Amino acid sequence: MSEDKTLCNLKNKKLQVIVNKITAALDQATKGPDGVQLPDNNESITKLISNMRKYLIKDISISEEDEKTTLFQIRSTCHPFINSLNMSIEDLKEQLQEEFSKSENIKPQDELFKRVFGCGKQCPFCKVPCEAGGKGHDQHHAAVHPPQGLVGVTFGDPKKLVPTMCTTDVQSRLKKTDTKGEWHPYKEYHTYYPDWLIQPNSSIEASYYWKFMKRNAESDIIKMDKEEKSVLFNVLSKLGLEEFYPNKLTLRSLLEIKKNSIYDETVESLDKIPWCFLRKLFQINAECRNWKQVPNNDDDDDENSHLYDFYLLTAGDSVDNKVNPLDLIVALFLCADSFLQQEMALKMSMCQFSVPLLLPHGNNSQSTLMLWALRDIVKEWCPQDLSDSRGFVEDNIVQANIPFFTFVRLKNCSLSKSQVLNHVLSHGQQNHNIFIHRDMEGGAITKKIANGLVEVCWFLPCGNENLDIFPGPVAFANLRGDICESQAQFNFLFQVSTATFVFLDKIEENEHKILTSLQDVKSKLFLVVNCKENSREDMVSVKETLKELELPNSSVKTKDPKVNVAEFSKKLCVSIKKSLTDVANVKIENMLDKAVELGLSVDEKKTCIQKKAAEEIVKGIGVQKISDYKKHQLPLQGDNWKRLSQVEMEECRLIKDGKLGPEKYKAQLQEEKEQIREKQSKYKLSTAMKSFIENLLKCDEERRDFFLKWMKFQLNAHSESANQLSLLRNKLTEHCDRKEKDVKIITELVQTLLESSLGVEHYMKEMGLIYEFSIDGSRNIADEISRLPDLAAEMLLGGYPLELLDGDASNIPERWVTDVLMELHKKVGEQSRLLVLTVLGVQSTGKSTLLNTMFGVQFPVGSGRCTRGAYMLFLKVGEDMKHELNYDFIVLIDTEGLKSPAMAQLEGSYKHDNQIATFVIGLSDVTIINIAMENSTEMKDILQIAVYAFLRMKEIGKKPVCHFVHQNVSGFSAHDKTITERQHLLDQLNEMTQIAAEMEKKPSIKAFTDVLDYDMNKNNWNIPGLWHGTPPMAPVNTGYSEAVADLKRNLLETVKTNRSNEVSKIPEFLEWMRSLWRAVKYENFIFSFRNTLVAQAYDNLCKEFSQWEWQFRKEILSWQTEAELEILNSVNESDVQDLNEMAKSKKSEVSEKITSEERQMKEKLTNYYRKKGENVNLIEKHKIEFFNSISSLAKEIKYSVNNKLDCTLDMRKTLKEVQDIQRKYRGVIEQQVMKLLSDCKTSKLPDEQLKEEFENMWTEATKNVSRLKEQNISENILIHFKENFLNRNVNEELQNIGDLTEIGKSKFKARTEHVKNAKTLNVLSRKEIKGELQNTANEIIKSCRSFVNDIVKKNADYHESFTKELLDKLDESLKNINKDVKIKFEIDLKLHVCGFASRKFFKMGQKLLSDKDPQTQLEKYKSQYLSDFLDLYKEKDHCQRKANDFVKCCIKPAVEGYINKSLGTEIVDEILTGCQSAEYSSRSFFHYNIQEELLQKDDFKSFAKYICKYEIYVKDWIFQHIQKKMLEDKTLCNLKIKKLQVIVDKITAALDQATKGPHGVQLPDNIESITKLISNMRKYLIKDILISKDNEETTLSLIQSTCHPFINSLNISIEDLKGQLQEEFSKSENVTGTLNQLPIKPQDELFKRVFGCGKQCPFCKVPCEAGGKKHDKHHAAVHRPQGLGRYRYDDTEKLVETLCTTDVHNEHKFKNTNTKGEWHSYNYYPDWHIPPDPSIDASDYWKYVLVQYNDRFAKKYKAKPADVPDAWRMITKEQALKGLKDAYNIKMVEHCYTSL
Repeated sequence: MSEDKTLCNLKNKKLQVIVNKITAALDQATKGPDGVQLPDNNESITKLISNMRKYLIKDISISEEDEKTTLFQIRSTCHPFINSLNMSIEDLKEQLQEEFSKSENIKPQDELFKRVFGCGKQCPFCKVPCEAGGKGHDQHHAAVHPPQGLVGVTFGDPKKLVPTMCTTDVQSRLKKTDTKGEWHPYKEYHTYYPDWLIQPNSSIEASYYWKFMKRNAESDIIKMDKEEKSVLFNVLSKLGLEEFYPNKLTLRSLLEIKKNSIYDETVESLDKIPWCFLRKLFQINAECRNWKQVPNNDDDDDENSHLYDFYLLTAGDSVDNKVNPLDLIVALFLCADSFLQQEMALKMSMCQFSVPLLLPHGNNSQSTLMLWALRDIVKEWCPQDLSDSRGFVEDNIVQANIPFFTFVRLKNCSLSKSQVLNHVLSHGQQNHNIFIHRDMEGGAITKKIANGLVEVCWFLPCGNENLDIFPGPVAFANLRGDICESQAQFNFLFQVSTATFVFLDKIEENEHKILTSLQDVKSKLFLVVNCKENSREDMVSVKETLKELELPNSSVKTKDPKVNVAEFSKKLCVSIKKSLTDVANVKIENMLDKAVELGLSVDEKKTCIQKKAAEEIVKGIGVQKISDYKKHQLPLQGDNWKRLSQVEMEECRLIKDGKLGPEKYKAQLQEEKEQIREKQSKYKLSTAMKSFIENLLKCDEERRDFFLKWMKFQLNAHSESANQLSLLRNKLTEHCDRKEKDVKIITELVQTLLESSLGVEHYMKEMGLIYEFSIDGSRNIADEISRLPDLAAEMLLGGYPLELLDGDASNIPERWVTDVLMELHKKVGEQSRLLVLTVLGVQSTGKSTLLNTMFGVQFPVGSGRCTRGAYMLFLKVGEDMKHELNYDFIVLIDTEGLKSPAMAQLEGSYKHDNQIATFVIGLSDVTIINIAMENSTEMKDILQIAVYAFLRMKEIGKKPVCHFVHQNVSGFSAHDKTITERQHLLDQLNEMTQIAAEMEKKPSIKAFTDVLDYDMNKNNWNIPGLWHGTPPMAPVNTGYSEAVADLKRNLLETVKTNRSNEVSKIPEFLEWMRSLWRAVKYENFIFSFRNTLVAQAYDNLCKEFSQWEWQFRKEILSWQTEAELEILNSVNESDVQDLNEMAKSKKSEVSEKITSEERQMKEKLTNYYRKKGENVNLIEKHKIEFFNSISSLAKEIKYSVNNKLDCTLDMRKTLKEVQDIQRKYRGVIEQQVMKLLSDCKTSKLPDEQLKEEFENMWTEATKNVSRLKEQNISENILIHFKENFLNRNVNEELQNIGDLTEIGKSKFKARTEHVKNAKTLNVLSRKEIKGELQNTANEIIKSCRSFVNDIVKKNADYHESFTKELLDKLDESLKNINKDVKIKFEIDLKLHVCGFASRKFFKMGQKLLSDKDPQTQLEKYKSQYLSDFLDLYKEKDHCQRKANDFVKCCIKPAVEGYINKSLGTEIVDEILTGCQSAEYSSRSFFHYNIQEELLQKDDFKSFAKYICKYEIYVKDWIFQHIQKKMLEDKTLCNLKIKKLQVIVDKITAALDQATKGPHGVQLPDNIESITKLISNMRKYLIKDILISKDNEETTLSLIQSTCHPFINSLNISIEDLKGQLQEEFSKSENVTGTLNQLPIKPQDELFKRVFGCGKQCPFCKVPCEAGGKKHDKHHAAVHRPQGLGRYRYDDTEKLVETLCTTDVHNEHKFKNTNTKGEWHSYNYYPDWHIPPDPSIDASDYWKYVLVQYNDRFAKKYKAKPADVPDAWRMITKEQALKGLKDAYNIKMVEHCYTSL
């Protein structure tokens, strides 16, 4: 390139090309869009440059930023600027050509340097070189000064460069720090830099160059800065952390449940190390610096090749595989955000690791004081002066005023100060590597970014002189690297420390300067000299420094080469201990000012605003007592809140109702509740809460978190200093440990401790109560109050716990918790599947520590915790685990410790423990029982509480997983050695289960395994002790951490496979929470539990069951109809034996079909319980009931079908008898007709004479027709009546019954002789029993009359099954009759019913005999025979008439029969699938609809009928409902027409098929083929319609037409019939008649669907709503005041206003005829489940009814009106309806039903 100036020529060539392009572009750019010259103004310059850029876009890049900067404030117009620009471009060309030319000349660099360098001085601000001539000038100066940022001057953050020039700043008031960190004004620069002259720029253009350069060079400066940090980024890149730098790794992300937080992953590469380290650190595993590594070779000979720890990995040959563990820690702290730094420091401290005090920024140019990171570390210790009193000190470590020793080293130091420190701090205990040192694996690797790191740790005494190294706490700081590399850190440490120990071998010159520049060295500086053999020269430098420093001999510690580190450490210990006698103590938080003064960063600086805000709030406490402060600033959680909780509890238990009466007492409590809520809602926001809420709302997430942390720190500091909480705790512990406890003193101390406790949780509680009562209050909610749930939801997602149960008040702010969690539900897009986990155990046994270790969270731990209750914390499940776990969040519930010795002195503590245990176990999917005291009384109590809770959960359908954790059990063989203990635990659990089952009245439960799926081996965990050594200097036991991690893994693995419980989302969780808490408040939990989710699940199953039941019934009804037709269609020649065989065959067939249907229905039920999504696990206990109901249903249907088949068989036999008689006389008549025809053919006679002849013939032929035999119905009924009383020793009573038809004509009366021991009863009791018997008899008689009338309406012949069913019905009705009633009552009542039944059945039989009488039947066809005779005589074609007669007499009845037989099921389907289907979907909804309609009708008679004659009312209601539905839009007509079309199509098809013979050949066209045709039709329609053989033979007798014309005529007649029937259906509006004539009555089928078992509450007469018929317990959603069920007070005769739901849960008693007039508690009826009302409003409906009709019910029941509470009179109709809807869980169901 140097030859022939080739390089220069090439450059000139390219220069010419681009200059030409620029010149051409400039020329083009001077013109606008239309080629017009740009205007000559200032604005056109911008357009000019824009045009140039456009034309040169593919050639060169003209920086817009540079353009704006250089042309900033230009005043020139466009045209002069263009000329100047052309000149400048030309000058630039020449300038560059000259530079290219000169660059080829090779000249001596030194000469050039001397020529241009001058004095070489640079501006102290911007580093511009001096341009003064010569070298001996007095003042330095330069023409133009650049912006200071160009030389790296920053505002503190390395990325924020200073943009101003010193020529500007010297005129301002700005200040700059010098090397000592002091501030000085720029104006006074000449005082400090007198040799520099810095004048303002002569013009604004003078700085254009540097402004232009700044724009281009700024990125280069940052790039240069990055190059300086390349080492840091190299380390971060290797560790996979570059994306998180700086401070982007959050605590929240690490708390997520991810695979890498659960499972130990092998370390295959360096980028896995940080996550393995963090995982184990968060498990507080002191081995978190060890890892498993996949081997890099296949050498199988190395036994340990599969075990590589972190240090072996980092010590590989490759540079890329090396990283010092200290570099890892520095890298993680640089990447962590403030809160993760805090958490890491806390957990490192718990592992007894040193923690960062000064954190280097990677290039050691800047360090940060980690004050914030250390703020959360709280330590406990026992100074030796407190050891006798067993007291202890608890303090935040940055606020502890203790000695602070610093350890540093010089460059040449072969003694490891870190190793020495470890020996010093571990004296008396097992040596623990608190500081990483060079002799540890990996410690010798060169540090890349950790030099300049200062770590700190603390020695804390335990109070034992034999173990404590020092009598009090001492802090030790350790600087990494030598002091020359980290001089700023060393200066800081020396100035803030109590003493500084310098480790050295020798002292070099620069080190000598640093040491001798120190001040106050005699008292603060100690040299630790490591003497080596042959080191005389080294010692010379040491002696010289010692001489200059004038250090006393006591300040120099020499290590002899022959002395090992352990021995030397003891020597050093002695020196440190001596120095403690007279030294100044230091607080780490007081180091802040010195750090700022020395130019160090402080991590806490950015939190100043939040700190100040927290201080302002805490400052408000002042010197007043915390209890007084709470009353004024946190008033809502005071006495009113606690009283409200007591009132709500009392409202459930009614313990103190006294003489007031339960309902009035409840109303009084309700009024008091409202008053308290009113008071609470009127409180104004206190100053503290206003400030607290404002700070939370106005801050973003990070600042809010800082504020809450500062609140915590400030409150803790104030509580410790102002209230001496430690002293109170110590005093309480002392009293609790005494053998003779003073309960009064302990109670006072506990109360004082609770009242003196103040933390952030109290402010959060107050915030929740503000919202709770603001919603309650009448005032409008302020905007900030309405935003509180959203705020709290954000905090929950951010990892803050939410108070679920306030332990102080034993209450839940339900609205607050509900709205917060629902907000969270919305925020996560309704993806809120929850796995709830809780730990229960005795106080101070490590429950919270277990949770914290397991999940890395921070629930408060330690005996100092005063807050009671339960808190919940949400942990997000990572995307990689959501599918496996099937959850979105894991919810941890932390509770107060049970069986607290202190709390045990408070009233009701055992109940309180029981409530909490039941509540949290009920909420949890996984429960861990923490056991730390085998075979102790406390453990037994805990187990008993837990067993009770688990038993209760089983009974209400919840199946939590339970694990028992045995703490302080160590040893690898512990599991095998504790088999006996585990068996003993199971024995105890079984014993407690039996006790609990007896208490809860569950005798079937005998063992703990009957309650839970419990495996003695899989559900027990042995956890070693927490500490490895003696606290407070002991690290957490690695075995503890590993065991807890293993427990966590197994728990989550179990969760994956266990799907016994339905996965709940937040709405379901909330509903479960409310139900549990409501039940907990009652004494009898299981009996009191009511849950909407359970109710919905049960209701859903009932709906499904009803559908299956109807499908079952419909299928059998359809089969039954076909079977009846087959029997009735059987050939006339069949004898009785054949008919019996056919019926027997059908019974066998239906039995198989019913069995099949039963099996299918049971399979449906089984599958229903297997499916997810319906909360079926909650109704598991009802499963057997529904299976029993299916079996019962099958038996009922089988019994009914068999009866129907028997009736049909008897009908067919009767029909056969009639047919035989008719056939005999029909033959005679036909013969006589033909004879008469023959006689009359001889002459031509008029019609009148022919008719007369026919009449004479008919009379003669039919005069001796046989009659049907009449049944003795009353005798048959009497036989069955007597059979009903077999084996009951009443033969004598049944001897003289007399004529049954004469019995039952008068009204039935209950008499004294019906009552046992009537003479011994008083008049009142006799009267009561007789009255009850009369009412019972009236109801039974009315029901039986209805049953008999329904049978009569069928127009069937009497069958003995009717009497059997009637007697069965009577037996069912008399099942629960009073035991004091004689059998005489039953006999008389049954006789009465059988009497009127016999008369009704006799009339029915008479009507049938009349209808079926052969004489009558023949008379029906007389006119037809006459027509046949006349037609034959006149030789008319009667084919069409015969066809019409056949259709009219045979097809029409068959079609009508078909329609009637199928119409019943069609109507039921229409009702169940129509818009009113909801009414019949379940029994509970059916009852709701009836009651809603009753309320709207507002008619007393309807209410009275519904209550007193429930069955009749329901039947009438259903019947009216069907009538109304069938009249709407001609529904009945449409259904009939629909079925008509179906059967006509079938008949037409059958007729078409019947015209063909066996081989498809058309029947011959003769008379005989007509008989074959009809026979074929009957065969094809045998299962559809009944074509009467008699009618067929009669109508087709004497037919003369042939087959084919008859077929045509038949088709015409069938079509005519269809039209005729359609017209009849359209005109008919007799729905009632139609419904009564249907063989399958829809009203009966719907009644069976909704009526259920028909039982009524023995107190209030509310009907049972349980599904199926074979349930163990009857229940109903809403009960009534007992007065509506006829109950009255003995003394006043007033109706009882109390609800049975109230009385069953207190000590009240009742008496009635069932109790023989004796008083009994309300649990007298074991088959009734009467839980308390779900809410105070649930029974508003019946309260309203009683108030409205009080007088009328009293009159009807012959009593006095009830004394209803005044509060009931305030209930409106709307409130009554709302209460009803709430009780039935009606969610605004849309349905089209209107009132009848």
